[in-house]
Amino acid sequence: MGRARLAELHGVATSYEPAPGRTVRVPDETVVAVLAALGVDASTPDAVRAALERHDREERSRLLPPCVVARPGRPPRPRLPEGTALRVETEDGAVLDWRPGADGPAPPGLPLGSHTVRAQAPDGRSATAPLIVAPDRMPAPPARSHGFLVQLYSLLSARSWGMGDLGDLADLAAWSGRALGAGFLQLNPLHAALPGTPAEPTDPSPYRPSSRRFPDPVHLRVEDVPEYAHLRGPARRRVDELLDQAAALRAGVLQEGALIDRDAVWALKREALELVRTVPLSPGRRAAYCDFLAERGQALEDHAIWSALAEIHGPAWRAWPDGLADPRSAAVARARGEHLDRADFHCWLAWLTDAQLAAAQRAALDAGMAIGLVHDLAVGVHPSGADAWALRDVFASGMSIGAPPDAFNSRGQDWGLPPWRPDALAATGYAAYRDLLRGLLRHAGALRIDHVMGLFRLWWVPEGREPTEGCYVRYDAEAMLGVLALEAHRAGAVVIGEDLGTVEPGVREALAERGVLGTSVLWFERDYTGADGGADGGADGGADGGTSGDAPSGEQSEQGEQREPSERSEPGESRGAATARARPLAPEEWRADCLATATTHDLPSTAARLTGDHVELRHRLGLLTRPLERERAEDAVEVAEWLALLGRLGLLPEGPEDEEGTVKAVHRFLLRTPAKLVGVWLPDTVGDRRPQNLPGTWDQYPNWRLPIADATGRPVSLEDLVASPRLHALMGEVTRAAPPGSRGGRGIKPTPGTRGARASDTVSP
Repeated sequence: MGRARLAELHGVATSYEPAPGRTVRVPDETVVAVLAALGVDASTPDAVRAALERHDREERSRLLPPCVVARPGRPPRPRLPEGTALRVETEDGAVLDWRPGADGPAPPGLPLGSHTVRAQAPDGRSATAPLIVAPDRMPAPPARSHGFLVQLYSLLSARSWGMGDLGDLADLAAWSGRALGAGFLQLNPLHAALPGTPAEPTDPSPYRPSSRRFPDPVHLRVEDVPEYAHLRGPARRRVDELLDQAAALRAGVLQEGALIDRDAVWALKREALELVRTVPLSPGRRAAYCDFLAERGQALEDHAIWSALAEIHGPAWRAWPDGLADPRSAAVARARGEHLDRADFHCWLAWLTDAQLAAAQRAALDAGMAIGLVHDLAVGVHPSGADAWALRDVFASGMSIGAPPDAFNSRGQDWGLPPWRPDALAATGYAAYRDLLRGLLRHAGALRIDHVMGLFRLWWVPEGREPTEGCYVRYDAEAMLGVLALEAHRAGAVVIGEDLGTVEPGVREALAERGVLGTSVLWFERDYTGADGGADGGADGGADGGTSGDAPSGEQSEQGEQREPSERSEPGESRGAATARARPLAPEEWRADCLATATTHDLPSTAARLTGDHVELRHRLGLLTRPLERERAEDAVEVAEWLALLGRLGLLPEGPEDEEGTVKAVHRFLLRTPAKLVGVWLPDTVGDRRPQNLPGTWDQYPNWRLPIADATGRPVSLEDLVASPRLHALMGEVTRAAPPGSRGGRGIKPTPGTRGARASDTVSP
């Protein structure tokens, strides 16, 4: 009982429910290991007693909690000795005296922000704690709108260096906003990837990054760097040669069936950027660079020196020479001086990338988009990456997050991503989390949070143990949501939570109460009230995306559960009678506070879903666990149920045999729902059959390396895409169905100065 009590005090669960009515006890060894990762010794009965006594002493002597979080609707109510004086120092330098008895639960005029509260008790004790005052709700979308969901690397243009870049993003934003009335573009995470080595290529998954605090410079459009135009002599000739090589990479992907090769693209861009850097910055540009360095501060310095050291020693920082594994060591301090030029190179890359992201968001807003770019926050970082090194004190050593075993995956999941330490976050006023959000929201109109349930709890797996031997660790959701609300408020950004899968009771309600939009995928929106287990349960679904096979990637099952790799089944497996009882939800039954879409990067495209091609693909790769004919039959029943509903609603005039017509009907349906945002998967607009990521695979399928393609599998460039009759037919339905006054209700508009039926559908060469 003592260890269980100690675990409870530190938010560590000693049991979980993989299914309603079934409780599984967490192994004692797991509880001991997780508590040790939180700095608590529970290895013996004596250690447990000592830890409990120490906790009791600290609680009795503590005047303030490690961090105080408040909001206008719920002001802080510190339990203080009679006569304790409080003083709040606001982030803008003001000082507010606070007399809890006289002033009430909050000092008059307490502003939103990150402040400091100081307490002085009559007995001489004093304390200081961060005080975060957050708004009650996240900003709401300014109007109902539609937009594209796009994996940027997959969107190549005639100017790309072998993969989509920020120049392509700006072009897509400008065109889709002006020509299609789009209100947003939701992107894959653009986080900095773990650098590849000769023995280990860069992991192409955007969901297992080295750093979530800085974008990856592989997305740069080199020619858009102002200094590029001033290259002369040998440097210019060499960059021209690199441009020819980039054209060959691009042609290989678009014309010859080659896969996107991130490392090959970066090798060319890195050499070109090294040459561009030899051009001195103008005085104004130099001043802007210095401002960026000052603004990003220690976080940028750490990221840059890690990047410089990784070039020398490889990214696995735990194996670096003595002293370099600690970012605050004397050895690293010396390295900062010794490798100043290389660190500055990486700072410069971060600045350039930030500037091009800003330009892309400006292009979106100038095109009339109400939201613009929607950035994606991955659920975690690579354990060998820059963030895990620089922020080692707030990550739990020896732990990985994942998913518990459930009815669809008896072995559970280990995603190989270290978790935040909830105690360390609180002790530092959530500084690392705050800074992360602030950086992502610099040039965004909205933020999608992968596996948003992780703001409440995460499944921790001790190193060396099976995922079945993990346990849940709880986070202070009021604080996590409060910091998120504050930073979203500062940026004026909408927040979208990826809440697919089984979600513990109360979580969706708490998110909705704070204004976090959910994610609703058509195929999973069914009435599960009659199905076994309902829609809520004990096991979380996993994170969306990730390295196939061993990292998070989400797909919701037929009972509302989200199944994960490495042995995750496709919808259609293990459905049984539950599916028959779970009817598709009518459009008016959908929630309004959501992003509604037909598919995601981890799911089959709409055409593949409707035709059953996704079942055939999994069969060819040996991923099915049941006979092919049974899979085909059950998949056909599921699709037929949706097509029948579309027909009854009059949304399928083309008939169920018309593939392009059924794709249109699906989107007509989405626009019939009250969803505030409607997302169109960009590959769906040209009939792409291939998923961008096929969970449960690694080298069997080219995850994260495919360009957008048409229904025949032919790669489609940005120039081809915007001239596609199929795209315009689909988006014509979307814009016609949009309600009056919404962004996207104005129809497809030709670009001024162009002629012809498709004249608006071009981008500059």
